[in-house]
Amino acid sequence: MGPKTGRTPATSVMVFSLTTTQALSAATTGIATPASEYLVFTFIASLVFAGIHLLGRAIALRRTRRRNVWLSTAGGISIAYVFVHILPELAHHQDTFAPHTGPLSFLDTSERDVYLAALLGLVIFYGLELWARSSASRRATRDGVRRPSSRTFWLQLALYATFNVIIGYLLLDREETGILNLLTYAVAMAMHFVVADQGLREQFYPAYDSSGRWILALAPILGWAMGVYIDIPPPAVSALFAFLAGAIILNVLKHELPEERQSRFFAFALGAGLYAAILLATD
Repeated sequence: MGPKTGRTPATSVMVFSLTTTQALSAATTGIATPASEYLVFTFIASLVFAGIHLLGRAIALRRTRRRNVWLSTAGGISIAYVFVHILPELAHHQDTFAPHTGPLSFLDTSERDVYLAALLGLVIFYGLELWARSSASRRATRDGVRRPSSRTFWLQLALYATFNVIIGYLLLDREETGILNLLTYAVAMAMHFVVADQGLREQFYPAYDSSGRWILALAPILGWAMGVYIDIPPPAVSALFAFLAGAIILNVLKHELPEERQSRFFAFALGAGLYAAILLATD
């Protein structure tokens, strides 16, 4: 997948450009090693993630029943990936967390650290959502809708950008590799991007369309670039995956539960059930 050694910022940018060029060249010429082919696929996935944010406005403009069905289906797919793939996989990697020793060993949580990371992801995103709602309730209406403050928008955008960087990074540095595992991951994350993009656009319009979507579109590509050249320890990878799982659970349910969003339970259940079956069949 490429070297992961220390470099100066200027060198990293140059090497990243060269690697991207080589990956695209391998894709267009059809002459590629297995490693370079995988690099091409992960880069394409990061571009798809970016495209969802850039093109999501077209979906938002079509406020129809069919749109609500597709969003609920996308939510079901992403949440199925969390419960059927991520959480069971994390349970198999608990041994990457070293037990705590010393006088505070009675506080040892090494067997549950990965789940605490998932809880942390859920709590952080839930707290930010409550803050955004509180901010909106204190502000004057615009076009009949209360919008959160600018400070709330930028804070939430920074957190979601970090979230997107993590997703982009995990394209390359996950516990499991291979094209099939990459495909199931990419599809689930793409569906989650669809749900999150629509939620942010509804909550922070028009600021999200003017600047936010561009920042979030760049984030998964940045994460992919970090995954090419930066290697982190296995426990950190497991923690990132767990944090991702908690955040996805909250974000999907945040979109599905409010009555005004006209979610479709059948579409949500169908998406979750079908994708769970696919994951089980390809495991």
